[in-house]
Amino acid sequence: MDIHSLSTSERILLAEQLWDSVHDKSDEITLTPEQKELLETRLAAYEEDGDPGDTWENVRARIESSL
Repeated sequence: MDIHSLSTSERILLAEQLWDSVHDKSDEITLTPEQKELLETRLAAYEEDGDPGDTWENVRARIESSL
């Protein structure tokens, strides 16, 4: 299948179907001990800080203003 021959809408639908097929099997995805440790470290840092960051709208506005 040549995905470039698909319209943008068709490619978006294909990406959604692909994601859904992976998500449905997410229990089959295993993390390495290193990945688990990294996630635990990041979660602990977030819980200690408590700052969820900025909103998407603000981030997008900053990006667009820098272009």
